[in-house]
Amino acid sequence: MKPTDEPVGPPSSRVVLIVAAAVSILVGRSYIGQYLLYPFTLLATWVHEMGHGLTARALGGAFLELKIFWNASGVASSTSSNDFTHALVALGGLLAPPLVGALVLACARGPRRARAVLAVLALALAASAVIWVRSVAGLVSMPLLAVLGFVVARWGSARQSLFLAQLIGLRVALDTFGRFDYLFMDSAVIAGQSLPSDIAVVARGFGGPRIVWSCVVAAISVVLVLLGLYAAWRRGKPTR
Repeated sequence: MKPTDEPVGPPSSRVVLIVAAAVSILVGRSYIGQYLLYPFTLLATWVHEMGHGLTARALGGAFLELKIFWNASGVASSTSSNDFTHALVALGGLLAPPLVGALVLACARGPRRARAVLAVLALALAASAVIWVRSVAGLVSMPLLAVLGFVVARWGSARQSLFLAQLIGLRVALDTFGRFDYLFMDSAVIAGQSLPSDIAVVARGFGGPRIVWSCVVAAISVVLVLLGLYAAWRRGKPTR
């Protein structure tokens, strides 16, 4: 049997997942813990706003700029042709955190994969800082998170890489529920301006009561998070 570079087997990977979940949920509830996990809250904001911008690009619009603020709010400036595509862009931002978080959890199931996930994330953060990010908070935090991801991916131990990737996946996936009230708001104050909430834009573009769309998005988010957790928890084939 040849030696493997995956020293953390499936059972140990599950332990790391449990530890990451405990840190994310329990530590995040404490006053100090909120500050310790604050960079990952900004990361979730980045994922949300990138979801808006990249959805606009995919629908033929333009992704102009992305701003992240120190209070963890953000805004992505983009163009769309009508209310329907504008609603899709809003939906892209709402579903981006649970979708990306679930994908990170599903992909980072071993140290080698975790390192690859961290490297890809670091590259995406760095590229977005150059192309789209146009705020002080974003231009400070996103490059620092990119450096953290790259350093751990390159020089961190197997468990450190796995822990960071799974912690990121959990924090991003659960961000929608950490700001659950936003799903049911008609408007929000961002950078001193009162703007329609994403779910209000969705309801206006698709039609129907806002509360129905809030429940639909919440249900989809729950399913995505559960799928990500299941993929992270299930046993893979042993590496030889």
